Amino acid sequence: QVQLVESGGGTVQAGESLRLSCTVSGGIFSGNTLNWYRQAPGKERELVAGISAGGTATYAGAVKSRVTIFRNSLRNVVELQMTNLKPEDTGVYYCNVRGHYYSSIWNRDEFEHWGRGTQVTVSS
Repeated sequence: QVQLVESGGGTVQAGESLRLSCTVSGGIFSGNTLNWYRQAPGKERELVAGISAGGTATYAGAVKSRVTIFRNSLRNVVELQMTNLKPEDTGVYYCNVRGHYYSSIWNRDEFEHWGRGTQVTVSS
C-alpha cells in the first residue's frame, strides 16, 4: 500500500530552522522524483523543492538559499531542511512522489501520490 507520511512541522520564530521528513512506503521510493510542495492560506499549492532518482535537486527561487532537500534510500525518507524561516514560509507542506510505469510494452502511464501534509507556522 502506498503511503507518504510527513512529520517535523511546527511553530517556530522567524529566523529559526525546521527539518521536515517524509517516509515513503509501497515500493515507489526508488527510481522516482520526490518533491516537497507547500500551500499557504488562500494561495495555490507551489513546489518548494524536488530531487530526482539520480539525486539532482531543484529549488524554487524564493527559497533556494534557505532549503536543502535530501533523499535517503536506505530509510525511504525524503527530508527538507529549512533555515532562516520567514513568516511567508507559513503553510502546509506536502510530500509528493511522481513517476511512471509501463502497463504494457506500448503504454507508459504516469502516477502521482501525495501525503496529507504537515503544518509549518512561522511567527514574526
